[in-house]
Amino acid sequence: MSPQQKATLREEIVSCAMRFFAAKGIRSVKMDDIARELTMSKRTLYELFENKEAVLYEGVRRHHEESTRRMNELVSQSDNVMTVILASYRVKIDELRQVNPNFYADLGRYPAVMDYLEQRNRESRQRFMDFLHRGVDEGYFRPEVNYDLIAHLFTAIGHYMADHNLYSQYSLEDLFHNMLFTTLRGFCTQRGLEVLDRELYSV
Repeated sequence: MSPQQKATLREEIVSCAMRFFAAKGIRSVKMDDIARELTMSKRTLYELFENKEAVLYEGVRRHHEESTRRMNELVSQSDNVMTVILASYRVKIDELRQVNPNFYADLGRYPAVMDYLEQRNRESRQRFMDFLHRGVDEGYFRPEVNYDLIAHLFTAIGHYMADHNLYSQYSLEDLFHNMLFTTLRGFCTQRGLEVLDRELYSV
């Protein structure tokens, strides 16, 4: 099998697996299911990926890199931070509506994937801080707020939702909406609040 053939097969495997993971959750999907869907032998599948976590890791990595690329593009092209937040919210809500809550509940069972996500979150922290300070400069966020603490609070909320399996009690859309906009309203200026009140219910 040529390197190009291997790359193509790996792409097909990851795409198939991530569709299954999003629809059914991760734990309920077996390597057999992926091989059967692709009419591929298990031997070939295991030659390309050691186990299910390796497939998941590659899928999460690709999704994160594509999401980061889109976000950087959006930030660079937008006139202000509120446009970025509302556009990102629309994209995220559309994504969450297509994902089984079990997907997020299951992620914690895969340490290599969690380590990857934690590392990427640490690396993106400075970009997040720059974004918040841009909001201050534009007059949408309050200047007296400790945004380093805000960044920690966002991280803590995310961990709490995962640790307490809130995905099984509330919809992903409800969790994301309330986490984002309740916190956001707390450090918006009047100008920022006016944008939220005008645009929020149109997203």
